[in-house]
Amino acid sequence: MNVRLKRAYEPASKEDGYRVLVERLWPRGVTRERGRLDEWAKEIAPSSELRRWYGHEPARFEEFRHRYLDELAGHEPELEELRRRAEPGPLTLVYAAHDEERNSAVVLAEVLRIGSGESGRASE
Repeated sequence: MNVRLKRAYEPASKEDGYRVLVERLWPRGVTRERGRLDEWAKEIAPSSELRRWYGHEPARFEEFRHRYLDELAGHEPELEELRRRAEPGPLTLVYAAHDEERNSAVVLAEVLRIGSGESGRASE
């Protein structure tokens, strides 16, 4: 399964394949035209409460990861749909966070890959 990660502020490219914004809030300063998104999957983004609690504090990432995994457990149909989208070609999870290693898209990519029988980190 080819799951990629890309910041919303980076230019879209053909190699991205199916582009999905995985944030609850639209990224500041990014127009819909510039984003070139195929889907906005805000229902599988971390809850507002979890997002506020985390606050992108690196020391909280592991706990954030566990809490987000708990939230994702209730979204199996949406996760299966994303896995299906990744079968024919790349699926790019688009996120807004500055930290490229500790954000919700990293966790989501891991869940998608594990659910497909793959292991390891998502390719970037």
